[in-house]
Amino acid sequence: MDGSLRCAFNDTLWTQCFSRSSTMHLLVLILILSTVTEGLKVIGGNITVVQGETAILPCKLVDTAEPLTQISWQKMTRGKPQNDNFYTILAKNGPQFVNGRDDRFAFVGNFNENDGSLELSNTTLMDEGTYTCIFTLFPSGNHKTEIPLNLLVPPVISLKDDPVTLGDEEVSLVTCTAAGSRPPAEVVWITGTLEESVRITTNYSSHANGTTTTVSSLFGIPTKKINGHSVQCVVTSAARLDKETLNFNIQVFFPPMGVNITEKSQGVFECLTEANPPSTFTWQRISQPMPQSAVKVEGATLQLLSMTSNLNGLYQCEASNPYGSEHSHLYVHVNSGACTACWTILIILLILIAFGAAAAWYYYKYSTFPSALTRMVEWIPRQRQQVPTDSDEPTQAVPLDAGEQQAAQEGSHPTPSQ
Repeated sequence: MDGSLRCAFNDTLWTQCFSRSSTMHLLVLILILSTVTEGLKVIGGNITVVQGETAILPCKLVDTAEPLTQISWQKMTRGKPQNDNFYTILAKNGPQFVNGRDDRFAFVGNFNENDGSLELSNTTLMDEGTYTCIFTLFPSGNHKTEIPLNLLVPPVISLKDDPVTLGDEEVSLVTCTAAGSRPPAEVVWITGTLEESVRITTNYSSHANGTTTTVSSLFGIPTKKINGHSVQCVVTSAARLDKETLNFNIQVFFPPMGVNITEKSQGVFECLTEANPPSTFTWQRISQPMPQSAVKVEGATLQLLSMTSNLNGLYQCEASNPYGSEHSHLYVHVNSGACTACWTILIILLILIAFGAAAAWYYYKYSTFPSALTRMVEWIPRQRQQVPTDSDEPTQAVPLDAGEQQAAQEGSHPTPSQ
């Protein structure tokens, strides 16, 4: 009798035969499944994205001929630290949300091509975590992979101007802040020629959401030497493709320091000073109203429109800004006899004209110009001697000598004494 008949007619042997048969079928099934899944792979990836941008969560099943029945997604994130199902894709029903809807997720794969990729738009730090993609096959079951999602957060960059006034103690000049970045941002200063005059401090503050704020300050003694110098704050972040540079001009504020009044041109005076911020100027005449029709004021400039005595007086130029004021004075004196020189020149011209006329008359009368000129020269002193004085004494005539008398009678020219 063969083995199968013995098992059929013997209860004890039948039990043993069935046990051996089941074990052999299980071994055959395991061998078949092992052969089917030996080359099977689920391909995912490690994804990094900047906050606010769109992330693609790749998931693809390769090297299998088994029928795909379902694709499932699970996530464990900052917002939901427990690993929960949140998305499924079925061959007939398509994609469906599980445990709440989030329209930022969209299926961008292809079920028939064993591609279960998802798209997540408008990412936030709460989305950071691990996403699990699961393919369900028949008969081999579930096959999965994990896709870590990392979020980068760009910093919010700002410069804070620390207003400082002239002094001799070290103070904070300017502060550069790179706030809420992930990973921490790097902040450096470019100070140029001020490298020896300033000091840099940098501090980091961590936040509960995993971001960090970097604060870097520039310290120095507020002198006029550093006023107006340009510095740059340079911020580097993994969340930005390029470095960001912020320019800043150091401002040291001080009141007007010394006021000088200079004459730019005739009758135009300018008030000069050094101050930060720039001064505003005010002109006034001390103890008297400003002669509005005779002067013109434009900022730091005073222009005298007419040189008359009503301009006389003491003028004050005041320079001021929010940090103080300073002034200087200008004394204006216009002489009322300013044309005395003109009259003097006119009198001299009249004398010369009279002298010329007298010379011409003598020339005409005596026909000899040299003799007439000589007689004219001798005649002028005699006339001066005959001019009456301020005293009460009667004017006395000066007598002529014998030659002069004879010349006068004969009408001839007097001969000068040798």
